[in-house]
Amino acid sequence: MHKPLRIAALAAACAVAGGALYGAGAATAGQSTANSTHEPYNIGLLVKDIDTYYGTTLDGDGVYQASPDSPYAQDLAGVDAAARRYIDRAARKAHHRGEKPAVVFDIDDTLLLSLDYEKRYHYTYNPTTWADYVNKADRPAVFGTPELVRYAEKKGVEVFYNSGLSEAQRSAAVENLKKIGVDVNLDAGHMFLKDKADPPAYLDECATPDTWTCTTVQYKSATRRHIEDDLGYDIIANFGDQYSDLDGGYADKTYKLPNPTYFVK
Repeated sequence: MHKPLRIAALAAACAVAGGALYGAGAATAGQSTANSTHEPYNIGLLVKDIDTYYGTTLDGDGVYQASPDSPYAQDLAGVDAAARRYIDRAARKAHHRGEKPAVVFDIDDTLLLSLDYEKRYHYTYNPTTWADYVNKADRPAVFGTPELVRYAEKKGVEVFYNSGLSEAQRSAAVENLKKIGVDVNLDAGHMFLKDKADPPAYLDECATPDTWTCTTVQYKSATRRHIEDDLGYDIIANFGDQYSDLDGGYADKTYKLPNPTYFVK
């Protein structure tokens, strides 16, 4: 996962001062350019607002955790409830038409929560510390989304993952997902990760073994196009914590999960 704009996220999140208005289809700081001529929101206060939003606490192992009764958890519960209703309805319709329904999930901060990393490194990204963190394979779940994966599977919906994690991080991602109860379709045919050394043919417009110019939107939308056009599925829902997880089409409906800690183009 490349997170080049973590610092920009703090400024971008000023527009919502802690981001309590996140949810499916809601306008969020992810759409702000933060190019204002006015004095920005105080960064120290913003960090406090983010902590309040997550209900951030240190557990007995010294790990920063989100609270299950926080505004963040409440917003996630709203997204989850709406998604379950929709998946149930859309899956029945797709099966009736003889189609193959699918759902697509991002991984970072959609299934695996990175709050502890963000707090420890002050909302900045470093490839070395991030790789070490991912490879520990010990991130907690984003509230509700492991259950949503299993719910979709129960409804006969094929589950795919579309992540900015690298191919080198595959084993850690699989291990971590299993730890939080996501043990659904974790094979390479369902979990798509960035492979810059040997990119798949469906990314040929922006990636070769020598050059990678794909934006997040190009990479993720082309992967969804592959799932639909090449694999023959109808993506009824696409879940992500960034708008770049969702933009570019090839999904009947999108669900934006809350994340006021960073912004990815």
